[in-house]
Order: sequence, then C-alpha cells, then structure tokens
Amino acid sequence: MADDWRSAPFRPAQFMSVDLDLREDADGTIRLRSNHPLEAIDANLARSFLKMAAAKGDAPALAERGPDGAWAYTSFAELAAQVQAAAQWLLDTLPRGSVLVVMAENSVAVAALGFAAFATGTILCPVSPAYGVAGGDHARLRHVFAKTRPAAIFADPNPKYAAALEAIGSTAIVISRDPAPFGDAVALADVLATTPTAAVADAIAAIDTDAPASYMMTSGSTGLPKVVEQSLSALASNTAQGIGLIGRAAGWDETMLDWLPWHHAAGASVLRAGLLLGGTLHIDAGKPAPGLFATSIANLRELSVPYFNNVPLGYAMLVDAMDADTQLRDTFFAKMRLMLYGGAGLPQHVYDRLQAHAVAATGHRVHMTTGYGMTETVSGCCAIHFETDKVGIGLPGPGVELKLVPNGARYEVRMRGPMLMRSYLDEPDKTASVFDEEGYYRTGDMAVFHDRAAPEQGLAFAGRMAEEFKLSNGTWVYGGQLREALLKALAPLVAELVVADDSRPFLTLLAWPKQGAPDDAFDQIVERLREFNATQRGASATVRRVALFDRPPAADANEISDKGTINRRAVLDNRSDLVDALYAEPPEAGVREI
Repeated sequence: MADDWRSAPFRPAQFMSVDLDLREDADGTIRLRSNHPLEAIDANLARSFLKMAAAKGDAPALAERGPDGAWAYTSFAELAAQVQAAAQWLLDTLPRGSVLVVMAENSVAVAALGFAAFATGTILCPVSPAYGVAGGDHARLRHVFAKTRPAAIFADPNPKYAAALEAIGSTAIVISRDPAPFGDAVALADVLATTPTAAVADAIAAIDTDAPASYMMTSGSTGLPKVVEQSLSALASNTAQGIGLIGRAAGWDETMLDWLPWHHAAGASVLRAGLLLGGTLHIDAGKPAPGLFATSIANLRELSVPYFNNVPLGYAMLVDAMDADTQLRDTFFAKMRLMLYGGAGLPQHVYDRLQAHAVAATGHRVHMTTGYGMTETVSGCCAIHFETDKVGIGLPGPGVELKLVPNGARYEVRMRGPMLMRSYLDEPDKTASVFDEEGYYRTGDMAVFHDRAAPEQGLAFAGRMAEEFKLSNGTWVYGGQLREALLKALAPLVAELVVADDSRPFLTLLAWPKQGAPDDAFDQIVERLREFNATQRGASATVRRVALFDRPPAADANEISDKGTINRRAVLDNRSDLVDALYAEPPEAGVREI
C-alpha cells in the first residue's frame, strides 16, 4: 500500500492530556507516573450496576445472536432482574464466601451470574472453556478446582464439560441452560425464576470491597495457571483507570462489539466498563482463529462502532479481509475513533496497513492504543492516549506508578497501584517472588522509550524476559523482538511462527502459512529469510533452517490461548519431532536450509 496515508490528520477523539512526573534515581532507575488523579468510582460493583440499570431502564445492555441469527437484546432492566434473582438463589443455596466457577462462552447468563456473585460475596471464578474440552487427565481443570474448591459451577450444556467434571471428581452443584448432560444439574431458568427478597439489598450493603471477589487464571504459558486473587476495589480502580485514560475516546457508553472472552482480563474489563457506563455491548461469537473469524467479519460488516478491541493476530486477519472487501472496510471505519490491541506487541506493518485502510475509507487516520497490563493488574492500566504513529505500551494511567529498572539498553517494567492483585491463591512463595522490596510488581516485560529525550512519546515493548533464551554457545536470543521482526519480514505469507530453540547450536524457525498463501509460499519464505539474514549480525538473529507446521495450533494442548496468542514453549514441546527434524544432520525432509 502507498504511504500517502501518513499525512492524513487523525480523526478527533477526546483523550486524557499527557501530564507526566518522571524522576530518575542515581542508579538510572526511572519512576514514571501520571499527574492526573484517579477518579473514584463505587467499588461495590453490583450496587453501581443496579444504579445504572435503574437509570437506563429499557435501554439495551447486551445483545447476542439468537437461533435465527438475529440480534436478541436484553435491556438494563431485564439484566438487573436476572442479577437480583440469581443473587437470591446464591444467598439461599451457598454459604457466603463460596466459589462459583463459570465455564461457558460469553452470554447474558454469564454477565448476570457474575454481577450476582459481586452482590452476594460469592467469589467469581471464570475458567476457560478449553479446560473442559482438553483431553488427557484434565490437568488444568483439576489444578484450578483443587485450588479454588468451588461450591457451584455454571457450565454450558456441553457433554465434554460433563465428562471432564466427572473425571476430576467434582461434587459442586452444576447450573446449566440445559441440565441434560450433567444428570442432576440445576436449570438456569429455575435460578433466574427465584424471587428476590430484601436479603439481596442487605447483602449488597454488607459487601467488603477489599475482600477477594474474583479468582482469575493466568495464561499458564510456563506451566499450570496461577490463581490471581482480585478484590472489588482493584476491579473498580482498574475500570476507573481505563475510563480516565481512554474512556471518553472509546465511547464505552455507546454501541460496542467485542469477542474477547470474559474469563480473561481484557474481556472482563470491557464487560464491566460497558455495563457500568450504560453502553450496549454486542457479544461477538467469532474469534481470531481459522474457521471462526468469519463470524466476526460478518458482525463487523453489519455494525459500525466507535471502539474496537482485539489481539494483534485479529488485526492481522482483519486487514487481510479488508484488502478484498471495501464494504467491510467502510463499515468498520464509519464511526471508529479508537482501536485497542493487547495480549502481545502489534507489528508495525499491521498498524500501517490498518491506517492505510482508515484513510482510504474516511480521509483520516484513526487512533490506535494498547491496553498494557496483565491479570495481576486486573487488565490494561497503561495506554497510548496521545497522537502517534508508533506502536507500544504508551504511558501509565491515573494511580499507576511505573518503575523502570535499567537492563542493558532496555528497562525491566515494574508496577505499583490500587489495581494490583492481592496475591496468588495459596502460593505465598510465588507471590513474594513477583514483588520487589518496594512493593512493585515485576511484570517480566522489557521496554524502551521511543525517545528518551521526549518521554511523552511513550514506551515501546522490547520483549519478555521469559521469551529470551540462550543458544548452546551462550549467546542470548531476544525471542520476542526477533519474532516481531520475522513476522514483519514474512508478511503476508505467514500467519504465526515460533523460534527454536534453547541450548541448540543455531536458530531455526517453524511457521504457519497464512490461509490462501500461494503455492510457492515456502520458496518465498526461504528467500525472505535470506534477505532478513543479510540485515542481521550474529547467531542471535540469524535463522539457519525453516519448516512449516502441518497442523494449526491446538487450544486443548495449550498451544494457543483464547485470545489467539501463541504459547511458544507448549508448541515446541508438543511438536518435538518437528524440532528434532530441524536439527537433524543432514536436515530431514520438509526442512529447508537458508
């Protein structure tokens, strides 16, 4: 695409102004925070939602596709009634402080039960549906249930979920829209038919907003997931940070469309913001994965929204679709003020193609921001809230303190603020290890300033410490940075890739070709890699061999998350035969020398 889009103005959007406090210690450590105060919102989230619902009445709160494919809308008043009915059922059935596991795709029922838990002191524990369909010994589901000891489970009527719960020996009460797969499960309709009493209002008034309110799972990319304890105060603080940073530009009080799963931090934050600010959230049943993204594309061709949230892989798939579909492009950008990405770094070439499409459709560039954060900080608490063409972490939101510890030419990112987790459930040693002596959370991420002399231009992501590894000669490989550079060099031939491997004599590459790639894609990939190697210096960034994957990443094998991010270690461990083929002498069939 031509680069003439770069001179187009940005579409107007209302951001929080940049007002930084930057201090540098004698050892080079930088402390960075916003001078904007954190605006308080009611941390009693059930009370806050019900207050908004009373004001909005019959206005639509949530929408999901019905069996006929049409949008079915649930009003604020209807959702509030479901929340209060479910809250009464929880009060009648479970001891206060019990754990409610939710193992289901996004739905109105999941939203109602979540806020009902917040209303009653029940600890909400959303888990990925992938835990219920994974084979083997159901290690992740067994681990989570052993940690959280749920008293009740809301599950979609999937026979695989029923089999998984039986396999791990769960004795918790099961709630489902259709109890049939679970035997003696409670029908969701019966829960929502419960008549609320004054006990619900009493329970809401008695909520301790500093007590554990939610257990959220980490990705588990380096082992079994950790269970993060979050309070309502932390959830509310993070929501307020998002509203302060980008909320006015995003229009969370308007019409939204989002697919991000609510058992992940980013998706849950969108749900909270929409319901607490009075917006209408359309639940997108698509995902950025082969065979599933068509659902998202169909929704985006129909609905124009001012704000869009996705992972980098989703944006890469979106720009591919726009290349051949001007109606999709024009509908997508008709009202768009702000696009957000999270979960991984956004490749610059994807950003560039998005902006070229935006200018072609509207004559304006559209602001793009990040939602930088993690489960331990509830969700994104740093963002780009200023005009820029550079991708990156952005700057801290209100109430967030960044501590940037020098590490060579980069900085290790640490955070402190009211959004931080309480702890990892029943893991005091792991909890202690992720906080430094001043109480800053060690994110494990590295960053650099776009321009150290102009810190207002924000920070750029510079890799994860966990993605860095050594070759057998002791040379460090900055895996995250190298992956991003390779994705750019191989676009649009490659959908995803992983770099191999720790303690090997040289670097190799495994790649998934993009759907619809030309027949000679492998030849083109090899040639692109030769060109890439010519621009690199040393073994730490020079790829010697490449092979293509013969099957897509598998969610039930922990190779890809619900957000579409690749778990490098799981892929390499699960496909060790292919890794061995890359390093065989001579290389085996299907492996190409660069």
